[in-house]
Amino acid sequence: MSDTPSPQGFRKLLIPLIVAIAFMMEQIDTTVITTALPSMAASFHRSAVTLNLAITAYLISLAIFIPVSGWVADRFGMRRTFIAALGLFTLGSLCCAAAPDFWTFILVRVLQGAGGAMMTPVGRLILLRAFPKKELVRAMTYFTVPVVIGPTLGPILGGLITHYLGWRCIFLVNLPFGLVGMATAWRYVAEQKLELPPRFDTRGFLLTSAGFVLLQIAIQMVSERGLFLFALLALVVSAIIFALYTRHMRRLRHPALDLRLLRIASFRVGVIAGGISRMGMNSVAFLLPLMLQLGFGYSPVHSGLLTFVSSLGTVVIRPLAGRLLRQFGFGRLLAGNALYAACGVAGFAAMGMGTPDWAILAWGLVFGVGRGLQFTTLNTVSFVDTPAEKLSASTAFSGVAQQLTMGLGVAVAAALLKQFGHPENAVSVATFHAVFLIMAGVTLLSIPGFLTLPAETGAAVSGYRRRG
Repeated sequence: MSDTPSPQGFRKLLIPLIVAIAFMMEQIDTTVITTALPSMAASFHRSAVTLNLAITAYLISLAIFIPVSGWVADRFGMRRTFIAALGLFTLGSLCCAAAPDFWTFILVRVLQGAGGAMMTPVGRLILLRAFPKKELVRAMTYFTVPVVIGPTLGPILGGLITHYLGWRCIFLVNLPFGLVGMATAWRYVAEQKLELPPRFDTRGFLLTSAGFVLLQIAIQMVSERGLFLFALLALVVSAIIFALYTRHMRRLRHPALDLRLLRIASFRVGVIAGGISRMGMNSVAFLLPLMLQLGFGYSPVHSGLLTFVSSLGTVVIRPLAGRLLRQFGFGRLLAGNALYAACGVAGFAAMGMGTPDWAILAWGLVFGVGRGLQFTTLNTVSFVDTPAEKLSASTAFSGVAQQLTMGLGVAVAAALLKQFGHPENAVSVATFHAVFLIMAGVTLLSIPGFLTLPAETGAAVSGYRRRG
């Protein structure tokens, strides 16, 4: 980690808050849109399930452009890159509000994703370089709390704005946050850049971009009847492209995505096992609002008032996160919490139209505690053993994996809804129940990976000491 002195006084709190503004914008944007999907679908004359493209196009765009972020930050400076990314994301939000049709909307979501691709990993890099190792967990924890404001406000704002003002107005919420973030970053974030950054890997960037896009296309086509062979072909071509990239990457010292970072055990587990658990847990943010509105017939306002509570789980668990890490260490805590989170995902399959609102709220909080603890711990474990000179590459790689797996979680959930649903796009409550159970099973698949971590992994960060 960084060997620089700890920020002093007000800046120790302000730097995580500035970075958190960017993450909060992104989280508000994602959670607002999930509540508004049925209304957007009606406006564009599409099925609500098909509108998963509005989410996955954004997340895949993040995965494509994140590898550029580390090089741009090293070349032009972290502060300039962060501010420019905030500006691009804010501009993309305006374009989303003005999009005249479905495919234009998807394209400007890609533009918005390009801005998010820069500000998210560069923001994390600012934290990693600003705080010493011993204060990293605290910095990440303080930074995580404001991020919770986004998912907490998102469903409520989405429901209220969609119901009273129309879905286009939900993207205007990002404007004040973007302007405040740019102004404070310019004033308080110190500039850092390399005098001679490595040459950008253009060929590697194009190969990985093509592979990610084809992977997304394959998953989308699986859900469409009669396109299975085309989906299989896209998947095979995507695998070939990634194989070519692996061969290309081995010849370079600074590739677009340095797969050699996977030799670091903690990073490998954080990326692969963490990605699997993210796929399962992140599907809830897509499935639950749709089940409440399409299955139970709730209004956007009613849905938003029931789904926001899961984001409060991070606030509830925050004071205990450090203590739990000291008690169990990274591996055991992540494995045990993955089991807890999988039970949380499965619990939504027990809900029906007669389930009282208080029960939905209570279970959302139960699930949110597990998700919050998992995300906070994963955001730290991936970097506990990463050398300082590899931070730019590792934050880019980790960001790609995080956004890609979250997008795949939504895409897989949407594909399952289409496969199990009625040919005329009607989705029953029983279909939602089946998909919740499947995604709980996906979350469970991450546990063996977490258990491979040695007990002492990241002990300098977690404070864990083996007893006896």
